[in-house]
Amino acid sequence: MKTIAAACLPLLFVSLLPAQNAQQRGRQIIDGALAALGGDKFLAMEDRVESGRAYSFYRERLSGLAIATIYTRYTERPQEGAEELGIRERQAFGKDEYSAVLFTGDAAYEITFRGARPLEEDRLERYRDSTRQNIFYILRQRLQEPGMLFEWRGSDIVDNQPVEIVDITDAENRVVTVYFNRTSKLPIRQVYTRRDPKTRYRDEELTLYSKYRDVDGVMWPFAIQRERNGEKIYQIYSDTVAINKGLPDSLFTLPANIKILGDKK
Repeated sequence: MKTIAAACLPLLFVSLLPAQNAQQRGRQIIDGALAALGGDKFLAMEDRVESGRAYSFYRERLSGLAIATIYTRYTERPQEGAEELGIRERQAFGKDEYSAVLFTGDAAYEITFRGARPLEEDRLERYRDSTRQNIFYILRQRLQEPGMLFEWRGSDIVDNQPVEIVDITDAENRVVTVYFNRTSKLPIRQVYTRRDPKTRYRDEELTLYSKYRDVDGVMWPFAIQRERNGEKIYQIYSDTVAINKGLPDSLFTLPANIKILGDKK
């Protein structure tokens, strides 16, 4: 028995070695991407303001266009297993920001001159999923989360760019595949699947990042496009991006006297 066990050890070592190397290579690519995005300056980013034009699509046809300003604030990194996100976000529309969608971390509202209406639960869950799986949120908030694995899947040419492909898997076994430009080391696309709670079908969520610019030492994409099951659903082209502006709490909280509206009928 000892002889058989001893003979099996080299085989076990060989079988484990590729997986170990793939994880080591994956972590190297992640570390390279973090450095390319700004390193400590990226990690120290407290808030961000993106202003530009936002487009929504239905069945590949333009269904909405608006001037958009997205205010983002990072909060403390969530504890393991916490439902609340470590981020607050306000998506405001129009030159005078006549309407907005507010994500407070544990709730979300559509805000107009009529008041604030709680967002439907499925839209809130989709936002939570997409945020947790967003490569920039992962790098900023989740890198030290227990159970995170980074596995290199190989090299390829995607959209005429040489890329390194990494699977990022969390403790809940959720996987997002990220493609990093081999030269710049910046993420150019990511894809993950989620189960639609209504239809029970799996949706493939694809996000493309391009037109990176330096924003006070942080590289940020000024063009972002999202697709679902192969169909384009959203684009934003930022004219300006600013970081660490000391955004006030009022941007991310409901006014005390605002009217809370009922569900849409």
